[in-house]
Amino acid sequence: MTTTIGDLDLESAAKEAAGNWQHFDSFSWHRSNEVEDADVWTFVYTNHRDSGLLDQSNAEAISEAMEPFLDQEPCDVMEEHHNHWAVGWVDGYAIRVFRDGQITEAFRTWHDLQARMNDYPLLNEEGYSAREHEATLENIIDAAWRVKHEYDDLPEQWESEVFSWLWDHDQGEIENTDDRGGYPSEESLRQAFDALGYEKIE
Repeated sequence: MTTTIGDLDLESAAKEAAGNWQHFDSFSWHRSNEVEDADVWTFVYTNHRDSGLLDQSNAEAISEAMEPFLDQEPCDVMEEHHNHWAVGWVDGYAIRVFRDGQITEAFRTWHDLQARMNDYPLLNEEGYSAREHEATLENIIDAAWRVKHEYDDLPEQWESEVFSWLWDHDQGEIENTDDRGGYPSEESLRQAFDALGYEKIE
């Protein structure tokens, strides 16, 4: 079993994290010459190009937690965006772990977030649900690209009406099974269109 920062107590996590970027393969931090204490900074990543809804939601919650530290001077957190051969790009932060020998509040906040995710992987259920709903609406539009041409003059926001009908009558069709929202079948979409009274093209 892999040990994560959230598994460790604060002191151990800080010692483990400080300077972690120095051990990355084929990596060079372009800001290392700009800060005097580069060896006490840690790199953390939150999401990448192919991240699912869970990582996207947690990344947003982490961003809100890190934002106050971005405006401080001197700062203890810097946003990082790196290209990556496997997933295109990764986003995260450089966090100062120690200042004058003391663990920074920024790292304490990061460690607390990691400990919370160890207990329960979702930092913001409301935010995740909103992303799940939005992704499912987009998937309904995508899944219905063929079906909708069988009907005439669909109303505005028809995808929301279809979602509501499926929610009431066939929730399995909009169940989030791959962390990218529900993706209904064409058959279920036709059932919804007909039940909602959308007029078929003769």
